[in-house]
Amino acid sequence: MKNQQIGKALTARLLALLLTVCTATLILSGCSDDDPEAPVAAAPSLSLSPASTTATPGQAVGTQVTLNAPAGLKTLRILVNGSPSSQFPNQNLDAASTTSTFDLNSTVPESAIPGTAINFTFILVDQLDRSTEPSTFSINVSATPPKPLVQVGGVTALPGFSEHIKGVAVDGIEGTYLEARTVNFTKNKIYVLIGYVRVGPIPGPGTTPQTDDGRTEGVLNIEKGTVIVGDETSKGTLIIQRGGKINAIGTVSEPIVFTSEKAPGERTPGDWGGVVLCGRARNNEGLNVQLEGGYAAWHGGNNDDDNSGTLKYVRIEWAGIPINPNEEVNTLTMGSVGRGTVVEYVQASFGLDDQFEWFGGSVDGRYLIAYRGLDDDFDVDLGHSGNIQFGIGIRDAKDADQSGSNGFEVDNNGSGAFRQPFTTTVFSNITIIGPKKTRETSISAEFQHAAQLRRSSKIKIYNSVLTGYPMGIFIDGLGSTNSATNDSLQLRNVIMAGVEGWGGNGYGKAFDSQRAFGHASSIAAANYPDPVIDGLPFRDAGGNARGNHPGAEPRGHAMRWTEPSFNAIEWFNTPAYNNKFVAAWNQTGIDGSVFDRGIPTFLIPEGSMLANGAKWDNTPFVASNPKSSWFGSFEQVPYIGAFGPSGDWTQGWANFSINTDYGINR
Repeated sequence: MKNQQIGKALTARLLALLLTVCTATLILSGCSDDDPEAPVAAAPSLSLSPASTTATPGQAVGTQVTLNAPAGLKTLRILVNGSPSSQFPNQNLDAASTTSTFDLNSTVPESAIPGTAINFTFILVDQLDRSTEPSTFSINVSATPPKPLVQVGGVTALPGFSEHIKGVAVDGIEGTYLEARTVNFTKNKIYVLIGYVRVGPIPGPGTTPQTDDGRTEGVLNIEKGTVIVGDETSKGTLIIQRGGKINAIGTVSEPIVFTSEKAPGERTPGDWGGVVLCGRARNNEGLNVQLEGGYAAWHGGNNDDDNSGTLKYVRIEWAGIPINPNEEVNTLTMGSVGRGTVVEYVQASFGLDDQFEWFGGSVDGRYLIAYRGLDDDFDVDLGHSGNIQFGIGIRDAKDADQSGSNGFEVDNNGSGAFRQPFTTTVFSNITIIGPKKTRETSISAEFQHAAQLRRSSKIKIYNSVLTGYPMGIFIDGLGSTNSATNDSLQLRNVIMAGVEGWGGNGYGKAFDSQRAFGHASSIAAANYPDPVIDGLPFRDAGGNARGNHPGAEPRGHAMRWTEPSFNAIEWFNTPAYNNKFVAAWNQTGIDGSVFDRGIPTFLIPEGSMLANGAKWDNTPFVASNPKSSWFGSFEQVPYIGAFGPSGDWTQGWANFSINTDYGINR
């Protein structure tokens, strides 16, 4: 009995002990279940609006700093040009708050030097002593006050603009037509293109730009010195529709600039759309043709004297947008533009596609610069019949398009059909500078020809020099071969210059003419060794020959052609044509700076091969081709290429820098 009582007592004590332990455990840890750790508050963050501005000495400026610290605000550190400032001390913040704003208000010192920057750096610290990455508000000091921004296009006004040039929406057509029938851009403002901005007759109900009723209305006048930018988000593009007109007339000292809205150093090809001109001249596709990409830019008609306005002393930079595969808005696109239109002193730079492209039309041009674009410098198609004198194309060694990049790319039309009017453009005094300066210069594999003349074109190239491409001139296809044979495709007084010592098989000083000038036909394969780049076969990363690709084509060949019965070398060397193969460009008088970044030296030495090499008695289409009243006659200069020993026509208005500050503050 006593033992039973002792056992019961022990059991009771054990139960009590277990209950105590369990209770304690429950209190400390919820008995057998583990509680999750309390979540750690998110890291602090801050943002600036605006993040930068441009101001003159003495001008008031400011930014708003938005603060967020879920663990609680503590301190906002402020540095001026990297150092603490008694004028702008650190801010102690309300610890009970998780969000706040801080308004910085400052005045640019009168002593600030234009061209410099004043940087305010902000760092937020939270109650857990965690810091944000530094965020900087930059004040770019300028000698002139920033210009107000004007929104161009769009039916509703957007924030951040001082003015809105309203657009009108049309059903089924992307973008807007400018509502006012006459619009003036002035140089005291910066204009921002929103989406497709169209100038021209506004289609009525039930009509489209394809339904051309012959109206002529809608004029855009642009004052000298004006800057126009394309909105990056909407890929702003300027389209002069049929019946519309642009008068963009700059001067040597005050050119008109179309460019990217981004800051210097941040711009890239394709930041915005580009400039598109549509006219009512003839092409070989029809009266109503839509430009490639299908963005409702219709062109065509029967009036070769049509006038779409004037582009003079104009730069177009960082443009070009892809719409469909191999269909893009170019830097300057011209569809069936008539010879009443003036295009002279125009520079197209850093474009994502072609720099200049003509789709039919009869417009003339002179003093054109194609600078470091991605695809072709001068692309001609659909029966263009104008005259172009004095032009230069310059390439960047690393930048070429996947479709294959050329100096000239010339077609009669996409199918190569023998349709009239034929592509009969007369080019004279053109300098084509390819990407390869020296044998050691590494270039993109997508570079192709200095001139690819294909698809039944009847192009004429006179008094011109071509160099620096992995391949020289390509007479491509039976139609173009026939045109060359019957003398409707002409090369006269053309110098095809190589690169010194390029691999021993290129058309440089070390070339073997029997190998370097082989052609691309299947018959030639048995007669000439496989093409190589710098002595090595061109293959992909897996070691396989790259077929059906620009890089698979013969490299370092001065001439190529596709028809076995035709010999392009013999044709090129016809004595009356006065064409020449030259082993290396540095024998011609070309200055090596034209291959490099920076300001090129374009003028050639007196007495050089180019200085007095031109001829005009074997250039029949110079005399016979119709010309606009503004273009007049070809100027019969003594030199080959775009420049002689004097008279650099790029000076003053052209620009070869990627870092020009246009005072855009958006």
